[in-house]
Formats: sequence, structure tokens, C-alpha cells
Amino acid sequence: MKPAAAAAVTTNVWMAGDSTMANPHTGCPVGWATEFDGQFHSNIVVNNLAVSGRSIQTWLYEGGVTANKNSAGECALSSTTPSVNWQKVLDGMKAGDYLFIQFGINDGDSACPKHVGGARYQQLMTMMAQTAQARGAFPILVTPVAAIACSGSTATLNRGFYPETFAAGAATGAPVIDLRTLSVDYYNSLHLCPNNGDYTVGPVGQFFCNDHTHFEAYGARRIMRLVTGALRTQNIALAGSLL
Repeated sequence: MKPAAAAAVTTNVWMAGDSTMANPHTGCPVGWATEFDGQFHSNIVVNNLAVSGRSIQTWLYEGGVTANKNSAGECALSSTTPSVNWQKVLDGMKAGDYLFIQFGINDGDSACPKHVGGARYQQLMTMMAQTAQARGAFPILVTPVAAIACSGSTATLNRGFYPETFAAGAATGAPVIDLRTLSVDYYNSLHLCPNNGDYTVGPVGQFFCNDHTHFEAYGARRIMRLVTGALRTQNIALAGSLL
């Protein structure tokens, strides 16, 4: 009798982020991680836990971030109980898994509960990366994807928490995918500028929702390809499981 074939080892990819990554509830916006699962062999299972409207702190501590700032200028916490989604990661993440972390779209809000200062952002991203590493998993940090902003015929860099993301990467040894720069370079390759502020027509309308930030399905797929391309060019081990 032949021995039974060994079951394939499943690797989980956990995705923590905001609306630019999240699965859609309606036709638009569509997050770039929506179809990420389909880019890999069947041994990879993507758990997209990105949630629209979240900062890194409100994603981690949903319901525990107050509307009041403390003496450091940060939104005070009433509780550090993990959110449902962070608890899913804490309960399920095992050695060999991956954790993608991309925030920074909502964190720049001046008001609580979304507001997160630069030092706090770096601290929380570092903590998340170290938590993954303590479980034998591999964090991958991602700078915020850029909105479409034009200076004449040139798309320009925008979005904050850029140095903080790289600093968290340096502190933990985690790779950083510079999606801010990759996305702006891609917008320029498509000649999405100049733009008169109408996000409903032409190439910009095909790429973006009726705003300058969120993606139609077409745009989301192309941002996703920037991420998978970076996995390959940066020799991140997960790239070996891409189709």
C-alpha cells in the first residue's frame, strides 16, 4: 500500500490596513488586496482584514480610542483590548506566515479618534512587526499608496508616515515596499496628469473612484501588481509562491 501523500502546508498572509486595501462593500472603492489571494498558488491563504476608515491605532484598538487627546497630543486610549481583527491575527498567525501592514491614509486626521502622530505611528507599526516576528512570521511594511495629485503634467508624491514606515523597517529588519513612490511613478507612466479635478472620466475615471484617493476595480488590480512586482524585485520570499 502506498503511503498517503502529505498534506500541503498552508501559509497564511494577513493583511492589516485601510480602505485602499480593503475588500469592497459596493462597486467603489475597491482595495488593492481584494484579489491578492488569486495571485498565489493554493498553499497561500490571504486573510484581508483591512477596514475602511481606520488608522493604525483604531484598527488595533477598535472602540478603545477616545475622542480626547492626552498630554502628548495623541488620542487617549480607554482600553488596549485588541480589536476583533487584530485578535484574529494574534490567534491565527503561526511560524512562516506573513503580515502586511499599510496605514497612513486616515492617520493624518487632526481630530481623534483617527489622529496618530508620527512617533506613535512608528511605535505601533514596530510593535506589530515585532509581534509577527515573535511568532516566527514575516512582517512586510508598506508605505501609504499615493492619491492622484498633479503639478501640471506630473503626478506628485503625497501622503505622510513615509519616514516612520522606513524607520519601523530599520528597527525590525522587515522589508518595506515603497508603494507611495511606486504608485506615483505608475501614475506618471499612464499620464494621469494634468487633471482638472474631474475623477469620473478618461483614464483617471477608469482608475479612481469619484475622488482622488480610492480605486475602481481596474485601478486596484494595477496597484496590486505593483505590490506583487515589488515582492519579486525585492526578493521577498513570498514571491516564490506567486503564480
